[in-house]
Amino acid sequence: MSGPADLAFDPWDPAFVADPYPAYAELRGRGRVIRYEPTDQWLVPHHADVSALLRDRLLGRTYQHRFGHEEFGRTAPPPAQQPFHTLNDHGMLDLEPPDHTRIRRLVSKAFTPRTVERLKPYVRGLADELVAALVRDGGGDLLKDVAEPLPVAVIAEMLGIPEADRGQLRPWSAAICGMYELNPSEDTAARAVRASVEFSGYLRDLIAARRGRPGDDLISGLIAAHDEDDRLTEQEMISTAVLLLNAGHEATVNATVNGWWALFRNPAQLAALRADHSLVPTAIEELMRYDTPLQLFERWVLDDIEIDGTTIPRGAEIALLFGSANHDPAVFPDPARLDLTRTDNPHISFSAGIHYCIGAPLARLELAASMTALLRRAPTLALAAEPARKPNFVIRGLEGLSVEVR
Repeated sequence: MSGPADLAFDPWDPAFVADPYPAYAELRGRGRVIRYEPTDQWLVPHHADVSALLRDRLLGRTYQHRFGHEEFGRTAPPPAQQPFHTLNDHGMLDLEPPDHTRIRRLVSKAFTPRTVERLKPYVRGLADELVAALVRDGGGDLLKDVAEPLPVAVIAEMLGIPEADRGQLRPWSAAICGMYELNPSEDTAARAVRASVEFSGYLRDLIAARRGRPGDDLISGLIAAHDEDDRLTEQEMISTAVLLLNAGHEATVNATVNGWWALFRNPAQLAALRADHSLVPTAIEELMRYDTPLQLFERWVLDDIEIDGTTIPRGAEIALLFGSANHDPAVFPDPARLDLTRTDNPHISFSAGIHYCIGAPLARLELAASMTALLRRAPTLALAAEPARKPNFVIRGLEGLSVEVR
């Protein structure tokens, strides 16, 4: 066990945020679990442990289904932050069974393989249109012109959010996701609360409209669920829609720009991909492993557990380091090397266990659609300027990715 003073792990250091992977190697060398005082967490850096703990029912995304705040040794959130926590705590990502099971069972009907297959023409057509516009302009910002509008449009279409309203979604999402960083500031919390109030109000009005005039969309489907065991409350519907909108594009946007930035830095791999588009499926998995969009996933210890002889007490918080697990040499030979032909690739970028990403098949479809369109329509795509990385650690992405079509 080590103190923070002698650790290279520092989620607020711009150098660490730019490239956390060497620090992860040091963490893995320190042991299987490391106490980190600045965030009051236990860091878990090894793939085997992260994978096992994602499935361990002694841990939970919440503790409130079993304990009150004081009973669990935790302080309730400040009252001023309640709108954010009300919104967040009723989404299935932060629920445990039986509520999680009930909501996921209902929502999963929208993400079946058949549903995703039906979406293919729409997703591929939209990706093609966005890339064609980028090519016509001779380049642009890959984030704003392709990576962002594609998944936002797809998940908004599934939920039945009118096209005219979709411009609000990304700013609301960005503000809310700021609260998932470590030790968020008061300003970050204030922005998240404001976005939570506005987003919730918008969805409450949309749900009311769908009650009067149902459509062929997911929100109408959630309203129409007649089984009392599955029926969602209005707050659960709002929280589910926000979760799907946030998770439905945040990771895909970042995976796209992180992936292309990695390709530009590895020209031999990019050349191999351009020469053989059949590499796209394994390339997507490798790029998500190589520069992981979600670096950390937190879980609460509901009952004492032991990791490598260290007892982690009930009430503690564990930080599962996805980025470190995805670079563990015990699982990935030569993990610092980008290898688009890597087939044995059990990365955990989509999590695991009951909280495995419900939208993973859709995310893979979107990533494949945009990558294929760029390879086909923009075979000379090149980096136009060095990108700036977002200062966030947990949700890893770029401020933009300026490209040109030569």
